[in-house]
Amino acid sequence: MTARTALQFSTCDFCDTYKSNEAEHFRVLPPVFKDYGRHLKFAGQVMTVKCYEDNSLVKKAVESAGAGRVLVVDGAGSLRRALLGGNLAAAAERNGWAGIVINGCVRDAAELAVTALGIRALALHPMPTLRADQGQQGVAVFIQGVCVRPGDWLYADADGMVVCAEALHVS
Repeated sequence: MTARTALQFSTCDFCDTYKSNEAEHFRVLPPVFKDYGRHLKFAGQVMTVKCYEDNSLVKKAVESAGAGRVLVVDGAGSLRRALLGGNLAAAAERNGWAGIVINGCVRDAAELAVTALGIRALALHPMPTLRADQGQQGVAVFIQGVCVRPGDWLYADADGMVVCAEALHVS
């Protein structure tokens, strides 16, 4: 999928196509996330991190080659510390990530807003995390009750976010 075609999709159209899907092949993330990055529409293959108030693995991920992927971080919905800030978002942009979805908080709103990424999270919080090198990478995570696996494809636009086990046809 090229950057040009990646932006030519509609999550509503995907939902129309897969509305009777019963195999959990296609999933919709709950509408509880807010946009914080410059790109409101983004898509890519998923890489996952599972952590709780420790962004060591988030830092490691965004400092690696993103190759147009989307980092999905299960921070257990914690509203006590931010798992991503301006410095890590800048690293993700430099390293070619398409987007970051965090089931938790972010900080440095002004810096995130000018970062050429899609960034979605539950809320803003000024407190950074502690780094203790804890967490897991490359495991299935549950984002607001929806299973997201490494290698899934995530599509986000103004109407919401959908996840599918395979790349979806975009026009």
